[in-house]
Amino acid sequence: MAEPVDVDEESGRAALGRTLRYLREKAGKSLGQLAEETRYDKSYLYRLEVGQRLSKLEVMTDLDRYYASGELLQGLWKVARREVFKDKYKEFMRLEPTARIMHLFTLGIPGLLQTEDVARESLSGAGETQAEAELVEEQVVARLGRQQLLHRVPAPSVRIIMDEYALRRPVSDAKAWGKQLCHLVEVSEMSSLVLQVLPFTAGAHNLMDGSLTLLWQEDGGAIAYTEGNGCAELVEDQSAVTRYRLSYDRLRDLALPPSESAAFIRGVLEEHRP
Repeated sequence: MAEPVDVDEESGRAALGRTLRYLREKAGKSLGQLAEETRYDKSYLYRLEVGQRLSKLEVMTDLDRYYASGELLQGLWKVARREVFKDKYKEFMRLEPTARIMHLFTLGIPGLLQTEDVARESLSGAGETQAEAELVEEQVVARLGRQQLLHRVPAPSVRIIMDEYALRRPVSDAKAWGKQLCHLVEVSEMSSLVLQVLPFTAGAHNLMDGSLTLLWQEDGGAIAYTEGNGCAELVEDQSAVTRYRLSYDRLRDLALPPSESAAFIRGVLEEHRP
């Protein structure tokens, strides 16, 4: 019978797969029985156990409930999903879930606010192979998994400034885009999240070439994370973080107030509707 292993000794995905197999065998279930009782496809469950796929968090929640394993699988899943991202993102991915305050500026719809269909299209390339398509699906799962931090208790204080550009570049599926706009309206009403739109009329600014995320931890430590032109940088030097914070504050002053931003998004939604 397979034994659970220390996550530090192997990849997070392998540790998750090994633990899934251990729990199933401990329960005396075959893959076929597990598939029948959980209604997940047998081949899908097999691929999870051998580390070929990364599930959605909801699947791990279901299996934790099935095995009465507390939040064991959910915890291992959170480790495994970080590996979907390249090394340059890993430190940021480690810091993001524990941030107490987050300020974010993006040119497009931020990953934290994307619906599944929009996330999939934004991550997909043209003419991708089967292997590439599976990688995209894993990236979609990881991106949607990040959104769990918005519902953490206590919830972090999040402010997102989104360029109007994001609202003027719809995805190819009109129905999916409508759902995305509706989702933005819904999240704008969250008490722990402030959403602002930076209109084109604000003119040029010094963050036009990418995105900026500022994170503050519970102990007051702050970092800046920038992405743009195919590169990313995690900034820990406090004088540089302060400069980025000042740039962000200027954008906040140029952006529409939250209530006007929500009205702006509703206006774009009305324009989109036939």
